[in-house]
Amino acid sequence: MTSIPQRNYYGKALAELAKENPNVVVMDADLAGSTKTSEFQKVCPERFVEVGIAEQNMIGIASGLAASGKIVFASTFGIFATGRCWEQIRLAVAYPKLNVKICATHCGITVGEDGASHQALEDMAIMRALPNMTVICPADAYEAFAATKALAEYNGPAYMRMGRADFPVITEEGEPFEIGKARLMREGSDVTLIGCGQMTALCLDAAGILEAEGISAEVLNISTIKPLDSAAIIASVSKTGCCVTAEEHSIVGGLGSAVAEVLAESRPAPMERVGTMDTFGESGKPAELMAKYGLTAEHIADAARKSVSRK
Repeated sequence: MTSIPQRNYYGKALAELAKENPNVVVMDADLAGSTKTSEFQKVCPERFVEVGIAEQNMIGIASGLAASGKIVFASTFGIFATGRCWEQIRLAVAYPKLNVKICATHCGITVGEDGASHQALEDMAIMRALPNMTVICPADAYEAFAATKALAEYNGPAYMRMGRADFPVITEEGEPFEIGKARLMREGSDVTLIGCGQMTALCLDAAGILEAEGISAEVLNISTIKPLDSAAIIASVSKTGCCVTAEEHSIVGGLGSAVAEVLAESRPAPMERVGTMDTFGESGKPAELMAKYGLTAEHIADAARKSVSRK
């Protein structure tokens, strides 16, 4: 299976938008080479704003540009975007419903050696709690590309999280992205595996493990955390009778919490959550950290066995 960093295709999409849409402005906070906004800068330097190590200022400027009619993509690492800039995002972007796309890279435990200070494990929870904020977590590089293009057409505040490491490619290049819609990746009848980000690929791997044991797993890719495709989740769990969520994020406030809210209100069913267990990360190699923090296909398969046993 091919693996590509999502941020590479984020940069590729921005470079295309530079040529396609004269209203698009891209901003960065001294990390353009890492976030790949540098690809936009190469094509259209006159619409690229480098603010330096001043993330809060970046959001303020982005707000002003959006109020003037621009479509603004503002990028930095996830921990800075959602932590350092939270008040600015809340009051200058979400509250006035301005057209700012906060596209963060280096999210999750797979930031690796940078350690706990740089591993955003609560960013989706923080952004999901903000009124008017759309939250997107693409499954792979191709979906990151398509989601970037979709965000340019969407009018309103949005947060998109991407990783640092290479993620397995599980979608087709050129497939359109529809904000707010789940994607059925595999049909099944015994348990629904619901993933976002690179965990969707691991859900597919887990489905293969379970198939060998006679357990039929359905896999849903939930790339839009907010607004959540409640109908797709309810339909799938109504068919299978139980589910597992999987995210490279805390189990508190992210995908697992969002799905639990839907099921508790509309279709109660056995459910298990795979994610970081209300803890900070640590420095290490990405694969080793994924194993230590329970973010592997086998961990998802084990959660599925538990969920099925509770039906």
